[in-house]
Amino acid sequence: MMDVNGCFEKGLLRKDVPDVRKSKKSVEVAKHKLDLARRLLDLKIFEETITNSYSAMFHSARALLFRDGVREKSHYALFLYIKERYSDKLERRFINELNVLRLERHEINYGLERTDIDEGEAEEVVKISGEFIKAVEKII
Repeated sequence: MMDVNGCFEKGLLRKDVPDVRKSKKSVEVAKHKLDLARRLLDLKIFEETITNSYSAMFHSARALLFRDGVREKSHYALFLYIKERYSDKLERRFINELNVLRLERHEINYGLERTDIDEGEAEEVVKISGEFIKAVEKII
């Protein structure tokens, strides 16, 4: 099982200069992705609602990495970093949902089976993604 140190050793995470400007820009991108997810939800396009909600969470999480001076080269490495370094600042449900959506997005984009997502699930994912962005903004 890989950990954050292993991610740095393999180059999946890299040290960089902390950058508050990039951190704030990443939150802006997250909000844009959340807005897209909401519009897709209204159109009942649930797969893309999920992928854009994940993108919103991904860019929020990435904002924390920019703030810390870390660059990611892997969605899994980003998840591990957030789990190991922010479990005391972010609710567990956010960290768990980031991982669940990471896997679900992967299946939607690369899997061979059709995924059935209902409206309730899509609504919940949009809601938690918005809450995640707010939680990250408080940390930043």
